[in-house]
Amino acid sequence: MIKALVFDFDGLILDTETAIYKATKDLYKEYGAEFPIEVYANLAGTQDESFDLADYLAEQIEHQVDRDKLLKEQSKRIATFIEKEEILPGVLPILEAAKQSGLKIALATSSGNHWAQGHLERLGIRAYFQVIVQADDVEKVKPDPALYVKAVEALGVKPEEAIAFEDSYHGLIAAKAAGLYCVVIPNEVTKALEFSKADRKLKSLAEVTLVELLEAFSEEKGSEPSK
Repeated sequence: MIKALVFDFDGLILDTETAIYKATKDLYKEYGAEFPIEVYANLAGTQDESFDLADYLAEQIEHQVDRDKLLKEQSKRIATFIEKEEILPGVLPILEAAKQSGLKIALATSSGNHWAQGHLERLGIRAYFQVIVQADDVEKVKPDPALYVKAVEALGVKPEEAIAFEDSYHGLIAAKAAGLYCVVIPNEVTKALEFSKADRKLKSLAEVTLVELLEAFSEEKGSEPSK
């Protein structure tokens, strides 16, 4: 029996992934360089310390750049893009239906420094989440399962009693490794990634109702999270 829902944030509730990509792509363009979507797609949903935005740019233009200046400009542009974004389709109806049904709700995000929580408050949906687990709360972020493990433990449910909602490959791997069901809803950045391990893949959360999801993952039908 499903007792909880665990949501990713970036690219799933708010399409920050596409906003970050577009802002960074535009910035690179001013330097006469390219920022391929394939590069960013592989970074989505995790924190890859081996990738450095300034170093990647320097390799393309063949001279060093001012890292602090680049990051400050990127942050400024990202904020401008994200201000235009709205909650993605289907998210609010699922949250409201879950609340009315008495399901527990958590957020598990690889972002830190209260990034997601700040946006949830700005969007007016923070109250839906009983638990928020972010990068600062674990040693390793997605694709490591720690965020999801901690989320279900905090909610007081078993992994197989929860459905994770993800948009990235790293998030999918983390959710499945933790033992949760996982519904993947790719965005513009992540749509080309491989999601064969997902229990279900949708174009939008607006395609499905909570009742349909609960029925699909009901243990009464002998359903178990795929490995």
